[in-house]
Amino acid sequence: MLNKTKLTAFIVAAFLVGCQSQPEPMIDNDMASNAPEKALEPSVSKKETAPVSEPEAPQPPRDVWERIRREMTLAVPNNKRIDHFRQWYINNPRHLATISERAEPFMYLIVEEVEKRGLPIELALLPIVESSFDVFAYSHGAAAGIWQFTAPMGRHFGLTQNWWYDGRRDVYASTIAAMDMMEYLYDKLDNNWNYALAAYNTGEGRVLRAVRNNRKAGKSTDFFSLKLPRETERYVPQLLALADVIKNADKYGITLNPIANKPALKPVDVGSQIDLSLAADLADMPIGELHKLNPGFNRWATAPDGPHRLLIPVDKVDGFTLALADTDSTQRVNWIRYTVKSGDSLSVIASKYHTRTGIIQSVNKLSSNLIRAGQTLLIPVAAKDPEDYEFSADQRLARNQSTKRANFKLEYKVKSGDSLWTIARANNVSVNQLASWNSMAPSDTLRLGQTLTIWVNQVASNQSKSAIIRKISYTVRSGDSLARIGQRFKVTVKDLIRWNRLEQQKYLQPGQKLTLYIDVTQVQV
Repeated sequence: MLNKTKLTAFIVAAFLVGCQSQPEPMIDNDMASNAPEKALEPSVSKKETAPVSEPEAPQPPRDVWERIRREMTLAVPNNKRIDHFRQWYINNPRHLATISERAEPFMYLIVEEVEKRGLPIELALLPIVESSFDVFAYSHGAAAGIWQFTAPMGRHFGLTQNWWYDGRRDVYASTIAAMDMMEYLYDKLDNNWNYALAAYNTGEGRVLRAVRNNRKAGKSTDFFSLKLPRETERYVPQLLALADVIKNADKYGITLNPIANKPALKPVDVGSQIDLSLAADLADMPIGELHKLNPGFNRWATAPDGPHRLLIPVDKVDGFTLALADTDSTQRVNWIRYTVKSGDSLSVIASKYHTRTGIIQSVNKLSSNLIRAGQTLLIPVAAKDPEDYEFSADQRLARNQSTKRANFKLEYKVKSGDSLWTIARANNVSVNQLASWNSMAPSDTLRLGQTLTIWVNQVASNQSKSAIIRKISYTVRSGDSLARIGQRFKVTVKDLIRWNRLEQQKYLQPGQKLTLYIDVTQVQV
């Protein structure tokens, strides 16, 4: 039953498994009397036995949650850790109500995939534990999507990741990958679902070592006896507690948003790259609504090299398919012909049209960054303004960076030698904070020229409570020094160094640009 994929020693995450069919009810067809047999008398007609009526088959559930309840098979033992999470869910009923709303478009699709493989139905609940069913979730461990795949693990299980598309956030593709991973882990870890779940969180190697250590020490090897990372020791109990709460939702006073037990979405292969605004028009729905159903796409269009699959609401599929058939593939993405001007560079052109140099190179078959004035370039462009694609990676980042976390928002452009740690230390914030404000994980790599947002309660070390702070750009002049600039703008040399990362720079150069945050109540600019 299992596809045995050879997996290198990565940190692997697992899922719960398969549903078992309900046993057929036992029917007693023995209608014979216990009395001894007697020969029938000729004058007595044979009495016919009344037909045995078959019990009525149970009606299929109309709600996905009820379907899940009927199919649950994993044991939920008596355990303090399970009790803790069970009580948390009971005490926070709004949490599951919100999650069930988020899950509505996707839960039927997920349940179908789990059942098709004969895996425990409880696995369908794992996105609640992993991501609270946030399709754009990105964790401190650099894991993305509702199943929280890391980049290496996602690639290992066939999830493409590039500038245009991240398969870890594609609910359709990542659900298949997650089930592939679950089957692998279950097969690898002694057909034990608690082990497989633990490995999904912490990696198969740690689980195998923990089992081996307990066995050597003559201890029990059940999951609750293993020495594992704290997060993993909580992870499996949380899922089991969640399964129990959903199974007994009425008993615990939990209300789940009803989800119809029928397909809500249908995958449609559009065959080529398409602007998401055009696809939304063809499906007669808002761009944002379509993009939330297809969160794997990072930009304003599907990826040039695929996948070309879109999840479309079932009631819109027929109209979408007909409209798509009338739209030529050459009309599905807007293109402009750009004539290179003197002083242009690929990076400048890419920035102007909200694309990347690599995209322009690929489309125009350029082997280097060299371009010449008068040269014509073909550039794919969005049909609408970037702001209209509210769930593109750029727009989600902009919203996150602008969400107020402190009194002042600073912007910092990454320079050579920078790291999240050095920038965080210079601004007296934590690495986790800095990463979170910029939709990153602490382990992510910075890019030269990348703009980071930093939130602080106090910009300058000598700032007063009544200060009105403004950001200015200052061009260094001949004869300037940090002390002289600081004196002029009433800021400290220490702040000038911190704002501009000048620790390794001994001298200022005329023409050099400095960023300053000044109190306009104290300084005339």
